[in-house]
Amino acid sequence: MHASSHRPRKRFGQHFLRDPGVVRRIVEAIAPAADDFIVEIGPGEGVLTRPLAERAGRLEAIEIDRDLAAALAAEGIRVYVADALDFDFSQLPPGARIVGNLPYNISTPLLFHLARGAERLRDLHFMLQREVVERMVARPSTPAYGRLSVMLQARFRMQKLFRVAAGAFRPPPRVESAVVRLVPLAESLDRDAARFAEVVRRAFSARRKTLRNALGLAPEDFAALGIDPGLRPENLSPADYVRIARRTISQSG
Repeated sequence: MHASSHRPRKRFGQHFLRDPGVVRRIVEAIAPAADDFIVEIGPGEGVLTRPLAERAGRLEAIEIDRDLAAALAAEGIRVYVADALDFDFSQLPPGARIVGNLPYNISTPLLFHLARGAERLRDLHFMLQREVVERMVARPSTPAYGRLSVMLQARFRMQKLFRVAAGAFRPPPRVESAVVRLVPLAESLDRDAARFAEVVRRAFSARRKTLRNALGLAPEDFAALGIDPGLRPENLSPADYVRIARRTISQSG
């Protein structure tokens, strides 16, 4: 590991990975190859960047901290000095692989941002707050299942890989982390995406209500979909929400 005197900046949510064993496990999970194009979000001090760059055919990074970006650029790494929330991932070539130790304070909006271009990506590997990862992979009718679960599971096959203790970072965060793999599903939401997002948002903003009251669909709609209107939003699968969105689109079209 390269030593660094860079002081972590709270406004960027910086917690730098420092455990070589965790770095090794992440690199093994990603398994970079000579023909891979990898984009790392938030490379920080570069402890993951360097072993990935050694194995991948091409690696670029997105870093909001200008000092850290300059240090990596001095090592010959192409760095976009930008906020990942504003970055246009559609400019990347098809098949790009995304990795990152994501700041906890922007993880959910960033995941939604990336999901909009999921069909162009090969896979994504992220370190996130463990609670967020558990929500991402949660199954219907479980306490952790919610809007984040549905929005991502409709676009990705996801797997929680392993947990990471707070002591693996400088400074240690107050929570545990976990590494998760996301692989885009073959079927894209395409034109259904906006309506799907609205249906899911409406449902989980009233998650204590029954679907009859949360979604406001007519009885014949529930009958046609084969969905019990007495269920609650957390009881439906992502596929159910896709079907609801497509039915409302066909009716409005």
